Amino acid sequence: MATERFDAIIVGGGPAGSAAAYTMAKAGLNVVLIERGEFPGAKNIFGGVLYRKQLEDIIPEFWKEAPLERRVVEQRMWLMGKDSVVTMGHRNEAFKEPANAWTGLRVKFDQWFASKAEQAGSLNIYETVVTDLLREGDRVVGVRTDREEGDLYANVVVVADGVNSLLGKQLGVHHEWQPDQVSLAVKEVIAMPKEKIMDRFNLEGDEGVTTEFIGQLGGMAGLGFMYTNQETISFGVGVMVSDLKRTKIRPYDLIENVKQHPMIRKMLQGGESKEYAAHLIPEGGFHAIPPLSGNGWVICGDAAQLVNFVHREGTNLAMTSGKYAADAIIEAHAKGDFSKDGLAGYDRRVRESFIHKDLKKYQGLHGLLNDIDPKLFDRLPAALNDAAYQMLLIDGLSKAEKQKAAIRGLREAAGGTANLVKLGIKGWRAING
Repeated sequence: MATERFDAIIVGGGPAGSAAAYTMAKAGLNVVLIERGEFPGAKNIFGGVLYRKQLEDIIPEFWKEAPLERRVVEQRMWLMGKDSVVTMGHRNEAFKEPANAWTGLRVKFDQWFASKAEQAGSLNIYETVVTDLLREGDRVVGVRTDREEGDLYANVVVVADGVNSLLGKQLGVHHEWQPDQVSLAVKEVIAMPKEKIMDRFNLEGDEGVTTEFIGQLGGMAGLGFMYTNQETISFGVGVMVSDLKRTKIRPYDLIENVKQHPMIRKMLQGGESKEYAAHLIPEGGFHAIPPLSGNGWVICGDAAQLVNFVHREGTNLAMTSGKYAADAIIEAHAKGDFSKDGLAGYDRRVRESFIHKDLKKYQGLHGLLNDIDPKLFDRLPAALNDAAYQMLLIDGLSKAEKQKAAIRGLREAAGGTANLVKLGIKGWRAING
């Protein structure tokens, strides 16, 4: 690789990096995207939901060509007891047109998105590791790669290298994760005939269902998911690394145990596991967001901790932050000013967007999760299931007696009335900013 100068270097071929590369290349900038994997998506996993609005703002009518799986028309939430489940959800035909979201597979989607950037004019380089940032004084001027003569120079470096951002650490804006600031998502892709998926999930055409579940995760704070694709099901769990460390449960054992729950076993039976992967997810929340730009650099997506773990949104925040960074660089290019002040348009766009507003709204949740006993994630759903069972069981006891028993069970699960009240107050405050 010969030494060369670009308007911008993008490090990372995920949604944030490809969004930045596409937007700048389409505007006529000379950009290069560097990805360490053999192809984009090779080292990435996610639960599997892609939202329309954010990608449509980048590529209008993308759904006519993007490798999408199913149009999500129903979202379910399960609160699981040992052998039972309390279900909630919403299904709506209005989610079909215009679509709100699709299920997808990153191994397909990331390749397509990066190819769109390449078609727009981006130079995409794969199987290449960026090992260092090149600097002149306090300004980033390029990157060093693991290739021979692999130094590249640019006016701006876009750092989009993911949750463990090496370059973010070199910039001093990303520190080593604490176990309570990151979760580990473990995922399987399970093959199943299309007709069986449609029958089990009550689907027709390209309709899809997402299911998230809480409870029966080994006494750990976390969430499980089960998403329908065309001929596969994306199934997995995400739990705090601090809880894995405390319980010493192996991720593979956790996912296998959850698959034995009667409700999940029936939905997955007959399927064949095709893929298994694990991936860290930043969950530090609003207060973990680092400075987003500096002299000659910007940082996007997971590398910038831009993940809304409450609503399981990461990919759409990554794409939007990549576009905002690109828009700011295009402005800086027009002015010839690539200083922190010249790139401040990126910080402003994020600050004025739903990204900042949503993360700020839930800024108290990280502290709440650290304050409460993780075992409540099992005990409270189990108590709720017991209450539902007793209320629906016709056994000669009065409904008043059953109601009292249900309230007593919830109090005991929470560790007493005072703890239940405190939990309710803290939870309300945490989700209301």
